[in-house]
Amino acid sequence: MTRLNLGPIGVTLDVRSDGGHLDDAAMLEKLGYSAIWIAGGQLKTLDPLREVIRATETIPVGSAIIPARVHGPEAVVELRRDVEATDPGRLITGLGGVQGERPLRTMNDYLDALDAADPPVPADARILSALGPRMMELSRDRASGAIALLVTPEFTARARQALGDEVSLAVMEYVVLESDPRRARDAVREPIGFLSQVGGYPQNLRRMGFSEEDIAETSDHLLDNVVAWGDVDAVAARLKRHLDAGADQVVLTVQPATPDADPREQLRTLAGALIG
Repeated sequence: MTRLNLGPIGVTLDVRSDGGHLDDAAMLEKLGYSAIWIAGGQLKTLDPLREVIRATETIPVGSAIIPARVHGPEAVVELRRDVEATDPGRLITGLGGVQGERPLRTMNDYLDALDAADPPVPADARILSALGPRMMELSRDRASGAIALLVTPEFTARARQALGDEVSLAVMEYVVLESDPRRARDAVREPIGFLSQVGGYPQNLRRMGFSEEDIAETSDHLLDNVVAWGDVDAVAARLKRHLDAGADQVVLTVQPATPDADPREQLRTLAGALIG
C-alpha cells in the first residue's frame, strides 16, 4: 500500500440544508486546508460527497466515515465511478460503522465486494475507521491506512507503530478556541459524552487508560486529553503532538464555545496560524 497524499491539516464540514456548506467548502479550499471530510452521521445519502467535490477545484474530499451498515458496497462503487469520471483522484473513501457481531468479518466481506466490482474501489483509495489493534491491522493490509477519533497523542504513536510506515494515519480532533477551561470543556462535553458510549469508543478509552468514571461522566480529565482547547498557540501545540507522534493529517472539528462565536471565522484564524 502507499500513503495517501493528505497534507497535515484537514477539516470537517457541516452539511447544511440550505446548501451553504458548498460555499463553506470553497472557502476552506481557498484557506489552504489539505482535505475536507464529511462525517458519516451526515451521509444519509452519498450525494454530499459528490456535491462538495463539484463545488471545489482540487482539494481531496473524504468520508469520515461512510457507515457500512447504511450504505452497501454498490453505493460506494457507484459514488467512486461517478467521481472518477469527472474529478479523478479526489475522493477519499473512508469506511467504517461495522458494529455488532464479527465486525472484522463484516468489513472483510465489504472490502471483498469493493475489490470485485467493475471497476473496483482500490485499496489505495480507501481508509478505514480503526481504534482496536485488529482493525488497525486490517487498515494496514487492505486499505491505505486508518482514521481515528477521540484519541490521545499517545494512541497516535501506538497506531503509527501498528500501521508501519507505508500507509496513512489521519486523526480527527475536536478543537475549541477558548482559554477558559469551563467554557471550553462545556462546548464539547455533550458530543464527546455521546460518542464515549457508542461503538468501539468506550473500549478504546479504557485501553488508553481512562477510568469507568471518566467515561461515564465525560470527566474534565478525559476532555483535557482528547480535545485541543485554548488559544491558537495551545491548539497548535496539541496538533503538533499528533503530527510528531506519526499522524499524516489532523482533521479539525471546530466547536464554538459561545453562541455568538462564528466557526467560519475560527477556521480562518486557525488556517492563518497553522497553514504556512
